[in-house]
Amino acid sequence: MPSWEDFKPFIITGLALGGVYALSGVGMVVLYRATGVLNLAFGAVGAMGALIAWQLINHNGWAEGPAFAACVLFGGAVTLLYGVIFGPPLASRDPLIKATATLGLTLVLLGVMDLIWSDKARSMILPTSNHGFEVSNVFVNYTEVIAIAFALGVMAVTAVFLRFTKTGTAMRALANDREITATLGVPVRRVEAAAWLGSGLLSGAAGLLLSNLVGLDAATLTFLVISSLAATLIGRLRSITVTFIAAIVIGLVNALITPILSISQYRDMTPFVLATIALLVLSGRRGSALSGRAG
Repeated sequence: MPSWEDFKPFIITGLALGGVYALSGVGMVVLYRATGVLNLAFGAVGAMGALIAWQLINHNGWAEGPAFAACVLFGGAVTLLYGVIFGPPLASRDPLIKATATLGLTLVLLGVMDLIWSDKARSMILPTSNHGFEVSNVFVNYTEVIAIAFALGVMAVTAVFLRFTKTGTAMRALANDREITATLGVPVRRVEAAAWLGSGLLSGAAGLLLSNLVGLDAATLTFLVISSLAATLIGRLRSITVTFIAAIVIGLVNALITPILSISQYRDMTPFVLATIALLVLSGRRGSALSGRAG
């Protein structure tokens, strides 16, 4: 069994990864609440944005700042375009069909990335990773700090936005009943477009951070959406706060298993196991509550 000293670096790594999972989870929850779409292309959009930034820096001579901005804007543009084109025809369809449709975008982006950049792994080192400070003899770089702080900030801003702004109120109303909300004069398509754009911008930011934290590989970044998806399921696709906490826990558990060699090969199962346990517990409590009311 590793010592406490062996675990300490992985706590920082886990918190940073959890922060990015939370960032992705919040983006997915906001989009789902406004449109009913569970965007499974979230990871692929972020991965392609990060590869575009890498291409602009290493082969086109762009400065890092504009290239990173291009990554985030790419995420927003592609996601918004998909939402504008496919959102209206899918609006009345079953949530499962909506989610499956986003898999098409995932496959298209994976194909384009493989065609342009092949499946070769690359590295993207953000300038903030070269600087940091020590906590209990563990080096913490500023990219890890940004990942956690940015996720916290996005969660807080999103909660305020949904509660106190007209657009946020309209998004919450859409989640309850799209048809009734439309009859009340809410510009449904404009509100949905705002949700697609916001979610896409977050996917670009998440892709950029993950390309530094776990490496720049199209498949790896694309399927890391599974961890975020598990967090959103624990939050029942509604609660931003629960999604945030679940994402942090998933990131921490996933990282802390790494130094335990006897089980480290199973750490990719962590999101599924935690989501299953959480959903079983929540279902059990709900069943008990309903039984209590019936009694």
